[in-house]
Amino acid sequence: MDSSHPKAVLVFSGKRKSGKDFTCALLKERLGDVCTILTLSAPLKCQFAEIHGLDYEQLLSASSYKERYRHDMVVWGEKKRNEDPSIFCRLATLDVSTQHKVWLISDARRKTDVAYFKETYSDRAKLVRVQADESIRASRGYVFKKGVDDSETECGLDEGVLWDYVITNNGDEDDLDRQLTQLISSIQDGLINEIKTDVS
Repeated sequence: MDSSHPKAVLVFSGKRKSGKDFTCALLKERLGDVCTILTLSAPLKCQFAEIHGLDYEQLLSASSYKERYRHDMVVWGEKKRNEDPSIFCRLATLDVSTQHKVWLISDARRKTDVAYFKETYSDRAKLVRVQADESIRASRGYVFKKGVDDSETECGLDEGVLWDYVITNNGDEDDLDRQLTQLISSIQDGLINEIKTDVS
């Protein structure tokens, strides 16, 4: 892969029901075709589905089907990561089109995920935390689940990470839009400026 590709990697993290997927989707809409969303959970779910004879598409969705198998996926994923901490980071970023200058990694969960992207892409990688009040998360369907919400997949990045950007997503669309505008503007002079030059 071209060492200058991608131009920017925004690595997103957030608790369940914080709205990190929604935030990434809005950002992709703003950035257009130069941008793509990559999930570390996609290759995990693909392998898990193949091994256990499950429906991969259902595991990708925000469904009760996925929630039924979430704990088992967490345990299996932890085993695989203990064997190879960056396995799903590498799989998620294989063969990404050079058309996509900006990658949005929508679901970093561990310090090893963050370390992989910072070490691989250096200052092209920026860390973004999406947060929401617990009452807001509850209104979106969040219910504490032992073995999931107290595991590393949900708590691994709660401390010890210096976030480049923190986005609050409490349901105010205008406020979220303003924060996304600031996010884009804050990297305009650096990474995103290169993208505009390339596609102009």
